This record gives sequence, structure tokens and C-alpha cells, in this order.
Amino acid sequence: MQNSKPDYYNNLDKTYIKIWDLLEVGLAKRDAPFHIPIFISGNDSNFEGRIIVLRGLDKENKTLSFHSDIRSNKIKFLKSNPKGSFLFYDKEEKVQLRISCNIKIHYQNDKTKKSWKKTSHMSRQCYLGEVAPGLDSSKPSSGLSDEVDNSKYTIEESEVGYKNFCIIEAFILSVEWLYLAAKGHRRAKFFLKNNHVDKKWLIP
Repeated sequence: MQNSKPDYYNNLDKTYIKIWDLLEVGLAKRDAPFHIPIFISGNDSNFEGRIIVLRGLDKENKTLSFHSDIRSNKIKFLKSNPKGSFLFYDKEEKVQLRISCNIKIHYQNDKTKKSWKKTSHMSRQCYLGEVAPGLDSSKPSSGLSDEVDNSKYTIEESEVGYKNFCIIEAFILSVEWLYLAAKGHRRAKFFLKNNHVDKKWLIP
């Protein structure tokens, strides 16, 4: 049981600072809960949620980003409806974030070239499949050749995967905060407009 309240408990400005602190830790540390949020996207008839790996954070421009295969279903969704949301939860911090965003897909531009160069040998494996993710298969399969599946490829040979690599950049519109406390939850919403942030409390 929580015996003491954090300094942001009744303070919107400190809560907003805490949000970015948690996101920065999530980006920097692979074992941090905020490193792997759920990303949700869809259209009028179908929505899908999936775990993604947080790959980028720009506090100044208020963006989050992650990598994807340009052939994946979520890209098709985002091209028809360029909006998405993230769901973050940290059990120890007892904090949930729901972040609504406008989406931009980067493909074969300066941004993707820079990120691809930094992508590790192992991580490039995800983009070396000969068929698109999500397609039917007559048998259990990783979608990779035996050589790729066993990491028997050089960094030079992995360059072919760049054609499937893209970056999803999310421009934050709003952040809904929920802090779970034994002696009273706290809920708030932050609307990000250019360099201005509107803040308000909500009933949990």
C-alpha cells in the first residue's frame, strides 16, 4: 500500500514533467515498462492494437516514433486513417498514459536512412522476410529463410531489408494521465497545441 504521495499528486505542472520523464526512461531503457507500449490504429470497421518498441522521442516537437515494415497491415490502416493512440502502463509507478496522435509515415527518406544505419544486425532481421507480415501460411513459419532465421547473414547482406523499413512518427495531440493511488486516484488530460499545453483535472 502507498503510504506517501508523490510531489506531482496534486500538481498538473509536475504531472506533465513526470510524463516526459517516464517516456524518456522508456526510450533509454529496454527493461522499462514504457519501452514497449501498445499502439492502436484502424478504420471505420476495424481497429487493431499491438505491442511496439519505442524508438524515438522528441520533446521539443512533441513526437514519438517506432519502426515498422512498410508491407504491414498497420501501414494500410494509417494510410487510410492517419491517426493512432498509444497505451502505456507502469505497474511500479502506478501510472497509465493514453496518448492520441496524428501519424506520418517515413519511407526511404533522410530520416529512415539515418535510423537504418543505426539499426543493429539482429534488428534488421525483421525486415528480411520475402513475404509481407500477416499473410496466410500453409505451415508454421517465421517468414524468414533458414539462413536469415539463424542470423547467417552479414550486415552488408542485410541492406536489402531497407526496402521494407519505415518509421511511424506520431505527433502528440493529447495525453490522458491516470495515477492509481490507494488513497485517491488522480486523472488529468493535457492538450498539446504548438508550444502551448492546456491542462485539466478529470474525475478518475
